[in-house]
Amino acid sequence: QVQLVESGGGLVQPGGSLRLSCVHSGSIFSMMGWWRQAPGKQRELVAAIVPGGTPNYADSVKGRFTISRDNAKNTVYLQMNSLKPEDTAVYYCQLGLGSRNYWGQGTQVTVSS
Repeated sequence: QVQLVESGGGLVQPGGSLRLSCVHSGSIFSMMGWWRQAPGKQRELVAAIVPGGTPNYADSVKGRFTISRDNAKNTVYLQMNSLKPEDTAVYYCQLGLGSRNYWGQGTQVTVSS
């Protein structure tokens, strides 16, 4: 069973930064993604990265968020800059391999003054 553990969430003021981390036990050849879900809203894809490919981002975070991975550490990161109140959500790490998807437990990000 693949396990994913997120960390790095918290409370930050608008304009601030956070870096989320996701340590996983899956293959380094997996697709890795970060999703978020705000109260009352559907879960949405924030960013995704595949081995050897160009990262993809939601339009709402382009230019502010950066996804990266360190295969030596089995870790994927989400650097979030210029945070806005509308970025407030629970952020989930996803690992996709073939037809299977695995999820972390989520980490809360709150952007508020």
